This record gives sequence, structure tokens and C-alpha cells, in this order.
Amino acid sequence: MPNKRDYYIVLGVPRSATADEIKKAYRKIAMQFHPDRNPGNAEAEEKFKEAAEAYAILSDQEKRAQYDQFGHSLGGQGFQGFEGFAENFGGFGDIFGDLFEDFFGGGGRGGGRRPRRGADLQIGMRITLEEVLKGKETVLEIPRLETCGECAGSGAAKGSKKTPCRDCQGQGEVRVSQGFFTLRRTCPTCQGAGEKIEKPCTECRGQRRVKKTRKLNLKIPAGIHSQARLKITGEGEGGEQSGRRGDLYVLIEVQPHDFFERKDEHLYCELLVPFTTAVLGGEVQCPTLTAKAALEIPAGTPAGKILKIKGEGVPSLQAAQVRGDLYVRVEIDVPSKVSSEEKKLLVEFARLRGDKVQTKKKDLFERLKESF
Repeated sequence: MPNKRDYYIVLGVPRSATADEIKKAYRKIAMQFHPDRNPGNAEAEEKFKEAAEAYAILSDQEKRAQYDQFGHSLGGQGFQGFEGFAENFGGFGDIFGDLFEDFFGGGGRGGGRRPRRGADLQIGMRITLEEVLKGKETVLEIPRLETCGECAGSGAAKGSKKTPCRDCQGQGEVRVSQGFFTLRRTCPTCQGAGEKIEKPCTECRGQRRVKKTRKLNLKIPAGIHSQARLKITGEGEGGEQSGRRGDLYVLIEVQPHDFFERKDEHLYCELLVPFTTAVLGGEVQCPTLTAKAALEIPAGTPAGKILKIKGEGVPSLQAAQVRGDLYVRVEIDVPSKVSSEEKKLLVEFARLRGDKVQTKKKDLFERLKESF
């Protein structure tokens, strides 16, 4: 059997793996390569089949011992194929039973009649950088499915009867053949209830749940980042057959700011400083998220110099009382026009420094003369 891979390698476990480790590894591979998740993918189906064969052997203590001693021949018995697999392991439902809930929302035999958890919901919310600074409290209006109060989720009008579904014989599931094995799926006729409603509820029309809008108070913590998800347990859609509610997730997006750029709990900005202040030093007012703060400009500050204003960033999400800093990149504000008096002073300043400056505009004749 030269083409068969080592079963331990197939499942990605060491030879010392426990039964639980083998089951966990198999379940992960089966979820990845299940034909329902890879329709028409022959390679995925082969990998699924290979993993199922490996699990069939390694999950059985006796067969695993034979495999460890004799390899794929199992001492002459070999792998019996999936018919033998079903006989020895109680059918595919027992082997794949713990996968049904992940694939179809059920849970093995008769799973359609069991309580089913409601769906999770997600909404998006945009907030400003100023709201990141202080946090925000708001009211959400969430449209969601809730258990019908009129029929208490039964789907039937009061006093009416229910009869077993003819398509699934009251099991809530039907068998569907796919490829080399058979799956159980929620019955499409009764939606897994296993029952047929004689007279539907007038409120939910037999659907067992109704659409309603739920108002919730939400507190967004200070220091929150974009793409953060806030989870509100039990505020998703109502479950079926008395199943518990799903959860609500609020996806936060922080709007870009016109002046500040955020990195973690620190803020960054650029500030135009008069060239005289940059040369002589002085104090300027710098915008912050709340007002303005004094920023000391040392004498001789060049363009591009970064100065810090402590504690004017945003709070840390882990410790709201601790704020980051504001880092200011200095840009020199050079006036495009100056008065005659200002120009005289600047020319004198340039003369004292030995800088060459243009003191008057040259006419066309002078410029032509210099060019020769």
C-alpha cells in the first residue's frame, strides 16, 4: 500500500497522542475539508475521506494497536472501507455526530427537535476621536427576531393541534446522500420541528418568531480603537424550540480626524510656528482634543522638530486614567509678504549674519547683462 500516508501524519498528531487529541485533530480536518463546505472539490473530498479512514483506525484501541505494529495491513485485515467503518463505529452519525451542530445548527439524531440557539447579530458604529477621549453612552435600536409572545414560540394558534411531519416522521431531520456517505439534515418541510402545525399562529404565521426592534443602552469605553468589537451577551436573535438567544456584536470605527493622527494612545499633529518664534524661542498655543495647550518653542527650533505635550493624548483602554501624549511636529511659517519696515529690519539682520539676500528687484537690462 505505497500510496497511503501514515495515519498519524494525516491527522497531524504524534504517535503518543491521546484519544481526545486524535478526535480533536480529526474534527478540525473534517470541518475544513467537509464536502458541504467544498462543493465539487474532489481534492477536499479525498482529504476528508483520508482523515475519516485515519480516525476510524486510530480511534479504535484494538485497531490502533494493530496499526502501530503492522502498519496499514493491520496484520492482514487492512482497512475495510467505509461499509466496515459504519458497522464498527455505529454508522456515520456517531462518528460525525459532533460535527452536525457546526454544519447545520442541529445535533445528531433528532437534533432538529432540540433547542436551537439564535443567530448572532453585528452592527457598526462610527465615533469621533473626541468621543474616544471621554467614552460614549448611546441607545441602540436593534431589529431582531424574537420568540412570538402569542404562541410562546410554538407556531400554533391557541387550541390547535400538531401532527408529526410526514417527510421526516417527526424526527426533524432527513437523510441526504452525498458522495460516499449519507448526511442528516434539518427537514425542509417542518424546519426541524418534527411537527406539522394544523392552525398557524396569527401573530407569527407559524414561524414561531416575530421581528421586533430592541432598544439597548450601550457604553463605549474611553480609549477604544477602530475595529474593536463589543460583545453584548444574549442580545442577538431569539432561539428556536426555547433555545437561548444569540449575542450582539458592535463593531467600532473611529472616524479620521482633520488635525490629529492617532497611534495607540498617542496623538500626532503638525503646527505652523512663526519663523521669528522658531529663531528667538517663545510660547505658542497648540490645539488639543479639549481646548488649547501652551507649547514652549526653544530658540533655534528647526522645521521638522518634534516637541511633546505630556498627557494630551487619548486614554489607554487598559487604564482609562492614563492618557498618552501629544507629539507636535514644528513647521516654520514663512510670510509671503512683508511690510517695508519689516523688510528693512530683515535686510539688516541678513547683513549682520553675512547672508546674501535680494534687496531689490533687478530690471530686465540688468538681468540680461548678468547673463553675459
